[in-house]
Amino acid sequence: MTADTVPAPPLARSVWLVAAREIGSKLRSKAFVISTAILFVGALLLVIWGGTQAGNADGIDVAVTPQTESAVAGIPSVSATVVDTADEALALVDSGDVEAALVPQSGAFGYKVVADDSVPSALMGLLSQTPPVELLEPSDANPILGYFVAIGFGVVFLLAASLFGGTIAQSVVEEKQTRVVELLISAIPTRALLAGKVLGNTVLAMGQILVLASISLIGLSVTGQTELLAGLGVPIAWFAVFFLFGFVLLAALFAAAASMVSRQEDIGSTTMPITMLVMAPYFLVIFFFDNPLVLGIMSYVPFSAPVGMPMRLFLGTAQWWEPILSLLILIGTCVLAIVVGARIYENSLLRMGGRVKLREALSG
Repeated sequence: MTADTVPAPPLARSVWLVAAREIGSKLRSKAFVISTAILFVGALLLVIWGGTQAGNADGIDVAVTPQTESAVAGIPSVSATVVDTADEALALVDSGDVEAALVPQSGAFGYKVVADDSVPSALMGLLSQTPPVELLEPSDANPILGYFVAIGFGVVFLLAASLFGGTIAQSVVEEKQTRVVELLISAIPTRALLAGKVLGNTVLAMGQILVLASISLIGLSVTGQTELLAGLGVPIAWFAVFFLFGFVLLAALFAAAASMVSRQEDIGSTTMPITMLVMAPYFLVIFFFDNPLVLGIMSYVPFSAPVGMPMRLFLGTAQWWEPILSLLILIGTCVLAIVVGARIYENSLLRMGGRVKLREALSG
C-alpha cells in the first residue's frame, strides 16, 4: 500500500455512512417531510373520526319488557321501546325496528340480549353487566370492521413499500447517470453501498410504521375504543415485524432492478414486476378479507405475508404457531433476495447504456 492510498473504512462503517446519507437526504427533502406529516395527520384524524363515530351511540333502539326495562334505565344513549311480552320484543328485532331486545330469562342476569346478525357492541359496553347473547342470524365477525382493518393494513403496506422502493430505484439510477457511483465504489465495497441504501430506507420506513402504529393505539385508547384496541394490538405488533423483513426483501429487489438500467425513464420497465408484487396484497386483502382460504395462502407467501398474517390474527383464524412459521419463511426468502439482489447489483451497477439483461446480471 502506497503512502497516497487511503484504506477503505470497515464494512459496517461503510454501510452506516451510506445509510446516514440516505436518511439525511430524505429528511432534508421538503416533499418527504410534507407527505409524511400529511400521512400522520390523516391517520390521527381517521382514528379520531372512528372514535367519534363509535362514541355516538345515540339512538340505540332496544326493545324491553317490564321485567328488563330497569337494565337500560338511566342510560341516555339507549332508546327503549317497552312491550308487554318477550315475543313482541323478538318480533321488533326480526322486523328491524330495533337493534336488539332484552328479554327475561332465568339465571343470574335475569335477562339476555337478542339481536339479528350482530351484537350492538356499544350497547354491550353500556350495560353494567354482560348478559348472555343470542343471535337470530349468527355471523362470524363484523364485516364492516374487518373490511376497514383490511384497508388499513393494505394501504400502509402499499404506500410505504411503493414510496421507499421507488426512492431506492431512483437513487440508484441517478447515481449511475451522474457517475457518482464510480466514486462511491472506489471508496467502499459495492455490497456496502447496496446494504446502506436498504438499511437507510428501512429505518425511514419503519419509523413511519411505528409512528402510525403509536398514533392508532394511542388514538383508540383516548377515544375509548377499548374493544377494538384489544383486538388490534397484537396484529399491529406482528404487522410491524413482518413489514420489517418484507420491506428489506422488496428494497433489495428494487435496488437490484434499478441497477440494470441507466436512465430514469427505464426504471418502470425493470421494477414493474416488483411493483405488481407490492400491489397484489393490497387488492387481495380488500377483496378477500373474509375468505379463509385466500388469507391462508397470503399469510405464507413472502410478498403478501406482511398483510395476510396480521389480518388472520385480527380475525382470530390463525393458530399461535402460524405467524412464527410464516415469519421464518419470510426471513429465508429475504436472505435469498439479498444474495440474488447483491449479485445483480454488483454485476450491473457500472454498466452504462442499454438495459442489462437479467441473465447477464446474474451470470456476471
